[in-house]
Amino acid sequence: MRITARIDESYEQKLKIIQQKTHLNTTEIIKQALDLLYEKTELTAKEKNQRLLKKLAGIGQGPEDGSIHYKKYVAGYLDEKFDHR
Repeated sequence: MRITARIDESYEQKLKIIQQKTHLNTTEIIKQALDLLYEKTELTAKEKNQRLLKKLAGIGQGPEDGSIHYKKYVAGYLDEKFDHR
């Protein structure tokens, strides 16, 4: 689909700055802007959370069972920190 749009000078300046900083052409900038607007307006909160979880999955460090036995790990940490008197 071909799109023709009229923008004022302030938007033209914004477009030029984005192009300079990202080295993207106008078509790619418009596609990314549409993707962002689509996510903002069309995705449910659950879908947004699922996308966020996919981005965050696997970036944490620690024991694999940390989400299950976290109380044990926190208690151990506190014991180590405060029992050295």
